[in-house]
Amino acid sequence: MLTYLAAEGAKEPHNPIIPVWEEIVVGSVAFAVLCFVLIKFVFPQMEKTFQARVDAIEGGIKRAEAAQAEANQLLEQYKTQLAEARTEAARIRDEARADAEGIRQDVLAKAREESDRIIAAGNEQLSAQRESIVRELRSEVGTLAVDLASKIVGEALADEARTRGTVERFIADLDTTAGRR
Repeated sequence: MLTYLAAEGAKEPHNPIIPVWEEIVVGSVAFAVLCFVLIKFVFPQMEKTFQARVDAIEGGIKRAEAAQAEANQLLEQYKTQLAEARTEAARIRDEARADAEGIRQDVLAKAREESDRIIAAGNEQLSAQRESIVRELRSEVGTLAVDLASKIVGEALADEARTRGTVERFIADLDTTAGRR
């Protein structure tokens, strides 16, 4: 290189703006080799990488669209099932209300029947007690009436048949008098 510079130094000075023809040839060959390597090896690899990236993005978009369609379908299915569940719940609620009303009516009917039965039994018991009390009072009233009449008349009314007849007449008179009032 020094010899080149020394040989050049003898000639006229070189213009730094215009390159030497040897440099142009070496630069052109190096550029051609670089372009060949880039075109043959690097650009196809880059194109594969770009295509893989495009495919991944488009595949991702397609998968996202498919997932969105599936999600929409599931949402519609969920809404349909929810509507069916609400309808079923309303039907069950209505049936329960109807059953409850039926049970309430049955319980009321049974309660009325039981109440009527208890009232009837009470009335029967009252009637039986009333008749028993009336019988007891009649016999007592009759006995008292005979005793009182004996004291008033001054003779003994010990004859049972007469006593019974007198008592029966007395009670009949009381019943007719009570019936008139």
